[in-house]
Amino acid sequence: MKNTVRNTPGRGFVVNIAAIAGIAALAGCGSDNNDSNNSGQQNVVAAQSTLVCDDSLKAGFKPDANTTVLMVKAFKKGDPLLLSGTATATTPIAGDDLCMVKLNVGPGNPGPANAPSTSPGIGIEVWLPTPANWNNRIHVKGNGGWAGGNQGSLTALGGASGSTSPAATAGIEGAVSASTDTGHANTANSGSFAMNPDGTINTALWKDFSERSIHEMAIKTKALTKAYYGKDAKYAYFNGFSTGGRQALKEAQAFPDDFDGILAGAPAIHWTRFTTSHVQPQVVMHVDLGDVRLTAGQQRLVSNAAVNACDVVGGQHLGYVPDPAQCRYDPTTDTSVLCVANGGTNSTADCVTPPQANAFNKIWYGQTDNGSVPSPAADNGFNTTLATGQRFYGPPRGADLSSFIPGTTTTSSAQVALELQDPAYATPDFINATGNGVDRWKTLTYSQLANAQDRGLALQAAFANINTDNPDLSAFRDRGGKLVMYHGLADPLMKVGGSINYYNQVATKMGGINAIQSFYRFYTVPGMHHGLINGSANPNANPPLPTDAQLYALLTDWVEKATAPSRFDIKTAVTTANPVQKSRPLCVYPQKATYVSGDVNLASSYTCS
Repeated sequence: MKNTVRNTPGRGFVVNIAAIAGIAALAGCGSDNNDSNNSGQQNVVAAQSTLVCDDSLKAGFKPDANTTVLMVKAFKKGDPLLLSGTATATTPIAGDDLCMVKLNVGPGNPGPANAPSTSPGIGIEVWLPTPANWNNRIHVKGNGGWAGGNQGSLTALGGASGSTSPAATAGIEGAVSASTDTGHANTANSGSFAMNPDGTINTALWKDFSERSIHEMAIKTKALTKAYYGKDAKYAYFNGFSTGGRQALKEAQAFPDDFDGILAGAPAIHWTRFTTSHVQPQVVMHVDLGDVRLTAGQQRLVSNAAVNACDVVGGQHLGYVPDPAQCRYDPTTDTSVLCVANGGTNSTADCVTPPQANAFNKIWYGQTDNGSVPSPAADNGFNTTLATGQRFYGPPRGADLSSFIPGTTTTSSAQVALELQDPAYATPDFINATGNGVDRWKTLTYSQLANAQDRGLALQAAFANINTDNPDLSAFRDRGGKLVMYHGLADPLMKVGGSINYYNQVATKMGGINAIQSFYRFYTVPGMHHGLINGSANPNANPPLPTDAQLYALLTDWVEKATAPSRFDIKTAVTTANPVQKSRPLCVYPQKATYVSGDVNLASSYTCS
C-alpha cells in the first residue's frame, strides 16, 4: 500500500500509523546528521512512519508488552497547563504548541488497594515540541527526595511547573523532555512505598525507584521521539539535582548508553549513609542536650559567627564562606557567642552554653560511631575521605542550618524505618499495615543510629544499590559520554563532602584526576544552598551563582562542540535590594578560585589554581 503523507500543524506527520506498532526500544541516538540548531523547517524531513498527537497514538505506540499509553493531549501555545480544574493567575502556560503523552511501564507491584506499596507501574510523562520547533535533542529531568508524582495520573500533570520543568523545556527550549514518578504516585515524600504491608522491604519498588524508572524513561522517550518525528534524536541529555543528581550518576554507572551528556547537581549519592546521618543532629540534641533543642536564634548567631570568622579575602568580608575546607571556627572558644554565665560575653537570649557550642561542632563534623568529635583545629570534618569513626559528612560551617536542624525530614526518618524494617521510627506520614510512623527516631542513641546505617549498607542488594557510589565509569567514558557535576559549598542538606569523596574515588579507580577530566568535570560553588540560591547563614550575602541554563550549556557545548568545561565567571542579578553586581569564577575541581588582587567581589581579581 502506498503511504500518504500530510502535514498537520502542531502534530507529527502521519504515515501509516499501524507501522509503528511493535517499535523496538532504541538503544541510542545520533543517527541524524542535521545540526541540532538548524531551523525548524530543516527539521521537518520526509519521515518513515510517525504518530499524531491524538488518541490514535495509544494504539500506534507499543514499544513492548509492559508499556501502555495512558493519555495523549495537545496543548496550544498559551494554553494553561492543567488537566482538570480551573486555571488561575499562577497556572503555568504552554510556551509553544506541545504534545503531552503519559505512559505506564509495568509490571509495578500488586497488593492491597490503596496500600502505598501497591503500584501499577512506572509513570512517565513526555513532552514533545512540534516537528518545526524540535531542536533534535532529548533533555529529560530528574526528581527530588523520595520522588513520586502525577506522571501516571489522568487528572493532574506530573511535571508542568517551573522554568526548568519538562513542559517548559519542551515549550521554550524546543527539546523533547520527560519526567517519571519512579514507580509510585506518593508525593508525601515519606518512603512508605518502599515497605510491603507486612513490614518487609518492597524490592520491586526499590528497584523502580533506584534505577529502573530512569532507564525506562530514557528508552521510552527515545522510542516515542523516533515514532513521533520519524527519526532519532541527535543528542540525549539527563539533567537532575539532588535525587535527580543521584539518578544522573546512576545512569552513567548502570546505563552508560542512555545519554550522551549528563548534568548532576548536588547528587544524593551514598543514599543510606547521608539520609541516616540526617538524623544525627536530633541525636545530638536528644543525648547531649537532654532534648533541649537549639533555637533558630542560636543557629543564626553561631552560624553567622562562623561566616564572620571564615569569609575574609583580601582583608574584606565576602558575607559567605568561600572555602569551608579551610574553616576551623570553634564556638566553644568564641566568647562572643558563649553566655555570660559560662564565661562568655553574650548576654542575649541566643547565647549558647559550652555543651550547645560543642553540639554545633558535632553537627558540622557529621555522624560518628559514638558521638565523639575532634577539635576543629585538628579535624574540621571536611575530608576528601572519611576519617576513622566518621560515618558521614556534616553541613559546612557558615551554611544556613534553618532547614536542617529544627526537625528530621521525612526522608531521613523513613530511611531509618526501612533499614530497621520498623515503620514506628518514621514520622506519622509513613503509612503501613503493621503500624504507622510514631516518631521513634526521637529516641535514637548514637550507637542505634550507627546500627541503622550499618543495616542500610548491608541491605544494598535489597535497596537496588541505592547508594549509587560505583566509581567505575569506564563504560560511559568509552562510549563517549560527558558528565558535569556541581555542588554548593553551603549546602546543609546534601553534603558536598560526599560529592568530593565520590569524584576522588572515581579518579582513584580510573587513573587519576587528570585522566577523568576527559569525560567528567566537577564544580563546587561557594555560598550555594541545596538549590541555586544563597546558602550562607548571612541572608544578605548575595553570592554569585550559576543558572541551570549556564550549566546545561557547558554540557551541550562539550558534547556537541567538543568544548570542554573550564573556568567560567558567574554574576549576581542586579536588583533593588542588591544594586551592585558581584562576580567570581567557578573553577574545575580540584582547582579553586585564588585571590590575586583588586576588588574581592569581581571575578577579574581571581585565578583558578
